[in-house]
Amino acid sequence: MTLKPLFSSQSLQFRYVSENPSLFLYRLFCSGSSAPAPTPNDAVETVFRIVSSSTCSKDLKQSLKSSGVFLSNDLIDKVLKRIRFSHANPLQALEFFNYTGNRKGFYHTELSLDTMLYILGRSRMFNKIWDLLIDAKHKDRNIITTRTVMVVLARIAKVCSVRQTVESFRKFKKLVPEFDTNCFNALLRTMCQEKSMTDARNVYHNLKHKFRPNLQTFNILLSGWKSSEEAEGFFEEMREMGVKPDVVSYNCLVDVYCKGREMEKAFKMVEKMREEEIIPDVFTYTSIIGGLGLAGQPDKARNVLKEMKEYGCYPDVAAYNAAIRNFCIAKRLGDAYSLMDEMVSKGLTPNATTYNLFFRVFFWSNNLQNSWNLYRRMMDTGCLPNTQSCMFLIKLFRRQEKVEMALQLWNDMVQKGFGSYILVSDVLFDLLCDEGRLVEAERCFLQMVEKGHKPSNVSFRRIKVLMELANKHEAIQNLSQKMALFGTSISLPESRDISMDKSHLDLVPC
Repeated sequence: MTLKPLFSSQSLQFRYVSENPSLFLYRLFCSGSSAPAPTPNDAVETVFRIVSSSTCSKDLKQSLKSSGVFLSNDLIDKVLKRIRFSHANPLQALEFFNYTGNRKGFYHTELSLDTMLYILGRSRMFNKIWDLLIDAKHKDRNIITTRTVMVVLARIAKVCSVRQTVESFRKFKKLVPEFDTNCFNALLRTMCQEKSMTDARNVYHNLKHKFRPNLQTFNILLSGWKSSEEAEGFFEEMREMGVKPDVVSYNCLVDVYCKGREMEKAFKMVEKMREEEIIPDVFTYTSIIGGLGLAGQPDKARNVLKEMKEYGCYPDVAAYNAAIRNFCIAKRLGDAYSLMDEMVSKGLTPNATTYNLFFRVFFWSNNLQNSWNLYRRMMDTGCLPNTQSCMFLIKLFRRQEKVEMALQLWNDMVQKGFGSYILVSDVLFDLLCDEGRLVEAERCFLQMVEKGHKPSNVSFRRIKVLMELANKHEAIQNLSQKMALFGTSISLPESRDISMDKSHLDLVPC
């Protein structure tokens, strides 16, 4: 259930003007027609800045009230998404989430809840995740969905054991409206993505008698295997249980054959798909392209891009990336660049994965200039780097002692909200400390803390030692206080059968 707007667009506009005196005076004394109402993007940016700059709960509430912005479900969804991708402070985000959710008659959307849980999980604040879920259950249990299960388990599985992840899964039995096969599938998908296929297989066999496996269950288990024997075994079990394979099922087998360089089996499987009137799709051909590259046939793989069109299937960015990867592996960068230009001419936009294929080559060849040029091209086209892009770049800058380039990358990360601050900062602080750039190191340290991310203890100790040598005692005290704000927040349930009363949710660290 979501809150329906109680005001018309005209009354909302009046409310916004009446609660913003400066805007009212502007309209009163300026000649001509009335100034336009603030755009939705302006409202999102306004609320985002309020949340990011608030120092306490009272300050946040007062600023939001005085802003005059109507906090609708759509706006809250967008603000939380902005917080997520800008790596803003998770505690400030939680304060905003709780404040908006506590308004009388208001109900958060599923998207808002899942985004908030992701933000908390990324910062390993698992205690707060369970508190939030219990509150959501009491207010509107239907807001907790299978996607919620997936979001929470994925963050837990990244840092905790398989046993602890499964225990967390069991907790959802008292949270979700229906603890069924869909939830089981969410757990299996988490195991495949964050742990290993072996872990997923073991969890499946341990729990399959409590949940009836369906097509999605087997498609999840078929994906990601490196061993064709394992994949074929699940394929047979699926048939024995009367579950009919679909195009996804066949694609999983084609993919495992291609990764194992068993191209003859892969082509036979494609023919079998056609015999059973299951049409191969872009994922099928992308696997074939990748497999041919592994087999050392990049030109033949490129021809697949043309051949697939004859079957009414057109390559997407992932298909082009697979072909580009082949040429990068073969160190034929001219052909790789040619394919990227072809992508653009076809109306496709290269993504971070596309650029990373080149960054990898440049990193291993120690080619600083081409890496920098490619990074600038990437930023100019509006494609934000991901963590892998940042790591290729920052490690190359560290290797060649290019402080200004490293600082430019960091400033872009802070301003545009991409990449992992934790991973990049370790390399950056090493470089800055080696070069004696303590002012910059302190600034980057504080920027990171303001975003809600804890610098590593190793980096902190190194900066602290250099500051002691420089007699910067006030700066040391300031940084020490900032580090003290972070505490251990990784925690999971003690038992498999626990009460949903918060007083019984005493959690133990991983």
